[in-house]
Amino acid sequence: MAYLSLKDINKIYPNGFHAVHDFNLEIEKGEFIVFVGPSGCGKSTTLRMIAGLEDISKGDFLIDGVRANEKGPRDRGIAMVFQSYALYPQMTVYDNLAFGLTLQGIDEDIIEKKVKNVAGILGLTDYLDRLPKAISGGQRQRVAVGRAIIRKVGIFLMDEPLSNLDAKQRVTMRSEITDIHNKTGATTIYVTHDQTEAMTMADRIVVMKEGYIQQVGTPYDLYFNPVNVFVAGFIGEPPMNFVRATLKKGKITIGKNTLDLSEKLGDKASKYEGKEIVFGFRPEAIVLGKAENSLSIKASVELTELLGDNTNVYVDIQGEKSILKVNPHDTPEMDSDIEFSIPFESVYLFDGETEKRI
Repeated sequence: MAYLSLKDINKIYPNGFHAVHDFNLEIEKGEFIVFVGPSGCGKSTTLRMIAGLEDISKGDFLIDGVRANEKGPRDRGIAMVFQSYALYPQMTVYDNLAFGLTLQGIDEDIIEKKVKNVAGILGLTDYLDRLPKAISGGQRQRVAVGRAIIRKVGIFLMDEPLSNLDAKQRVTMRSEITDIHNKTGATTIYVTHDQTEAMTMADRIVVMKEGYIQQVGTPYDLYFNPVNVFVAGFIGEPPMNFVRATLKKGKITIGKNTLDLSEKLGDKASKYEGKEIVFGFRPEAIVLGKAENSLSIKASVELTELLGDNTNVYVDIQGEKSILKVNPHDTPEMDSDIEFSIPFESVYLFDGETEKRI
């Protein structure tokens, strides 16, 4: 039996708004699960239902086989880290870390030992006597994480904890949170709208849209085997390129490019004859010039962005816009005409009506 079970979970507010629909997920002990999706997709609402901060309208939430719907937040063995840090501004870092233990009436000597141990793990030893306003945003976030892990609970919930940090701090804290998760062995559920955080931190990712789960899988599964257009476009940076076209005799036409997809579609070609399909390819999957076992496309270069380790090349394929990711040493000239190839195994095809993977 899974450690955490969410069975047909729904959230319906009094005004009738249905925020989460039939959410089903089994989470094993010690897993790092990330809920990802655009703003308003229901990921934070689901996290708050797990925490006991929101009532579950329908469905069952089980912790280690025991129904927890009616249990309060304190009785669920859960620690939560919020986006806003939620530190006490008048308390020092030491007192913020110690506060929860003090409320439990734990002996001061034990509290001191625990605080110093957590401070050492998080690099906060030299800041224990400072107020939150006297430390950086990254350090404040470490205090918030430390306050959660010091309680030695079995479940950590994190709601966009890095959104207030700058890019460099986010990279550092990503690795630190992953390291803390590995050291504590706690089950962690992490909410973010940043797919890079999801890909780099998660054991499994839950992609959500408009209150519905779109796909659950490892980062590898979601990147290489997306089930629909939404997941394919959400996971990956830059996002997957999509072109809509009608299939005719196993081929589609994009501007002046005719692409034969009969081999890729196989026995499904007849099913989609005369219907719209979505042709997708990732920016990094292309090869400049012609290549064997590939689809060749001609395009014109509109813009290039040198990013150091690669260049993003924005191209126009006779009216269709796409992004290509190339080696910076092979960056084409602006306004030039180029030809690039997409290996057959890197081509993604989706049903134009349902947007599901073909």
